[in-house]
Amino acid sequence: MKIGTEPGDSVVAAAAKADVEMQIRGLMIDPLTNMPIVVLKDVASDTVLPIWVGIFEANAIQEELEKIARPRPVTHDLLRNLVRGLNAVVRKVVVSELRDDTFYAVIWMEQDGETVALDARPSDAIALALRWDCPIYASRAVLDNAKQVAEGPQNVSSDEMRRWLEGLNDDDLGRYKM
Repeated sequence: MKIGTEPGDSVVAAAAKADVEMQIRGLMIDPLTNMPIVVLKDVASDTVLPIWVGIFEANAIQEELEKIARPRPVTHDLLRNLVRGLNAVVRKVVVSELRDDTFYAVIWMEQDGETVALDARPSDAIALALRWDCPIYASRAVLDNAKQVAEGPQNVSSDEMRRWLEGLNDDDLGRYKM
């Protein structure tokens, strides 16, 4: 999908204001489910956003975090090379929606002066953002929605998980590291 970039484009401007810059706080294994979790943290507060991901995507994120070079390009390296080959630039990724317990993301690219938005899984978007060294955002609506889901009466364990994740220090993260 192509998005206009005219100065008066209020849709893009409004979306930017609704986005919260995040950083990767850690990549760990959920001790309850043994599934990988990418823990994103708001750069301006202690708000965290845990996103459960697949093992292959978690591995792609971990390898880039640790700057492990492979002799041949893996999928996310191929995507980076493809974007470069098309003379485009990845500007940012946004975890844009939480619907039915599934997170959605958008990869924002620029090519030939046009802004291009691509639908993606958050894990793939994050892996690509790391390879471009571009910012990762979450929409304010996703953060609010994730809090509401965690605070709902049917999800007491999710609320406990959120509090546990917010309280983790670097030593704790090391215990559950992938």
